[in-house]
Amino acid sequence: MRKAMFHTISEFVRKDERIIVMLADIGAAGFKDLMQEYPERVLNIGVFEDGMISVAAGCAIKGMIPVVYGITPYIAERALEQLKIDFAYQNLGATFISTGAAYDFSKLGYSHYCPEDAAILKQIPGIEFIAPGTPEQMESLLRQTFYNGHPTFFRMSDYINQNNTTVQYGKAEVVKTGKKATVISVSTMLDIVMTACEDFDVTILYYTTLSPFDTEALVNYSAANKFLICEPQQEGTITYDVVKAFEGKPISIEHIGIPREIIRSYGTKDEKDIFFGMIFENIRNRIELMIES
Repeated sequence: MRKAMFHTISEFVRKDERIIVMLADIGAAGFKDLMQEYPERVLNIGVFEDGMISVAAGCAIKGMIPVVYGITPYIAERALEQLKIDFAYQNLGATFISTGAAYDFSKLGYSHYCPEDAAILKQIPGIEFIAPGTPEQMESLLRQTFYNGHPTFFRMSDYINQNNTTVQYGKAEVVKTGKKATVISVSTMLDIVMTACEDFDVTILYYTTLSPFDTEALVNYSAANKFLICEPQQEGTITYDVVKAFEGKPISIEHIGIPREIIRSYGTKDEKDIFFGMIFENIRNRIELMIES
């Protein structure tokens, strides 16, 4: 996914002299050639994410198009106030790209985890949140949103889907239709959801854009008003969107995601997925119980 991002951003920089790229040290090596080619517009600012966001806002005010790249918690949390005040409040456009997802950097500890990124940023009106599931989706969604004039946050992961579903910004993709329940699969969870639900009579909706949230598809393709939300982030992140879509109607919602707690466990990313129940067997069991109830 990072290679797709490097390729696309490099193409944009070479074609448009208004673009300025700011790097937070981590991942800057991937832009080494571009930094040498355009030293005045591709800059490694270093470990200074909050200040970097404010500088990027100043560039946007002057008509430039900022791209900011860094590890997820340092962009989404350390610089949260700057994202809120400098970009959302002033209605400025920029592209923020993060790497690490929830706990891709599993061996580096809680300071490098950020399962709450989507939940936090979805609370700030105006910030778009996109979580691609494949390199091709990363490139496509970058191209679809880059010039839209909004602050757009991309959540990249090193763990990708093999099912390369074509996606559209702001829209959910209808992967499968059924009558007994609706399974909402977010970002990198599509493969495991599709496998777990293969022989169940359920609808599968695939979301890569979390803000703005596609409620129209949810309403149009809901089945039996029973929902299982499978998200590779803090559980409950999109619950409000689902509840709001069916306001005043009785619905049942269950979750598979990362609990709202500090992650103190050790191990690999896969081991954490098992620990938190984000696995085939759990998804399948929960769907079976939901259909039978």
